[in-house]
Amino acid sequence: MLNVEADYHQNQMPPKAPLKPLLVRAFSGEPIERPPVWLMRQAGRYMHEYQAVRQKTDFMTLCKTPALAAEVSMQPILAFGMDAVIVFSDILPPAEAMGLALTFGDKGPCFPNALLPDQVASLRIPEPEADLGFMLETLKILRRELSSPEHQDRALIGFAGAPWTLATYMIEGAIASEKGRHLHKTKAWLYNRPSVLHALLEKLALTIGRYLIAQIHAGAQAVQLFDTWAGHLSAREYAEFALPYQRRVISAVRQAHPEIPVIMYARGMRGCLPLLTQSGATVLSLDEFSDLSESRSALDANGFADLALQGNLDPVALWQADPERLTELTKQTLASGGSRRYGFNLGHGVLQYTPRDHVARVVDTAQAFRWQAP
Repeated sequence: MLNVEADYHQNQMPPKAPLKPLLVRAFSGEPIERPPVWLMRQAGRYMHEYQAVRQKTDFMTLCKTPALAAEVSMQPILAFGMDAVIVFSDILPPAEAMGLALTFGDKGPCFPNALLPDQVASLRIPEPEADLGFMLETLKILRRELSSPEHQDRALIGFAGAPWTLATYMIEGAIASEKGRHLHKTKAWLYNRPSVLHALLEKLALTIGRYLIAQIHAGAQAVQLFDTWAGHLSAREYAEFALPYQRRVISAVRQAHPEIPVIMYARGMRGCLPLLTQSGATVLSLDEFSDLSESRSALDANGFADLALQGNLDPVALWQADPERLTELTKQTLASGGSRRYGFNLGHGVLQYTPRDHVARVVDTAQAFRWQAP
């Protein structure tokens, strides 16, 4: 006999919440038995699968073709089984959408017509769906891929470049040359035209905040802000030209989606942990020059116990260390991260000539790691 009442109550029960990925649980401070592992630039030139795709298309076409970008994003997951997928793209399309022509060649990205001070006022604020929809569509494809039972414990990560770093590319035109790596054009703005530089950074902060929120709407479960060139600033300059705009981006994201982990990565900021804590991020991704254990202790001692850490194996170690030594270094990094609010990663991105068996060794070591009971 049909139990109508039981059937009614069963149908009225709320659906089960989707599984929260390991990375999100770790960064939220929930109990986990091992840290999540993913690698910056985990999809790219060191993989023959990626090279096969690139032989058929140029870099920007790859980034702007969602099916291809999603395929490349998933390649390291299928090969190595990382705990998170970071969408394959680049940090510079938002700057292109603001009105600057962008090209990619053998020496990397280039704005052939570098931004001039009198052009800042004419830069537009792009609409993410209309102007950067290819990235959002890639995220939607990946969200569907990761909804399957075999992948549902893996997080989907979106990202963007921080305002200071995007400004340097726009002003320098290219940073591949030795001259460009001094950021001499950008520093000229900083020293001689600071108000114009601030105006540019304000536009970039608004653009990137909207962009990251749109990525979350498209399926991202965490987002990372990359400030790759922050290390070219003194502490005083960082506090004026980088930090306030990181904070504006992150504040916009967290106001819209307080449940989403926001990861802040600022390269070359060794010794500047107090500044990094002011960004408003929920996770600090440290480069290879920072000590994880010391950073954790400093955060705990200064009222930032709720901040999570990510990092920070040296990418050169991933490339060059002998297998046994690489395993040892990986375990040391994992142990230094602490048993809460920590995710394993590199101090920067995977380098082009890294052997793929080294990547497999690090991922396997990290996923087999368990913290010792106190």
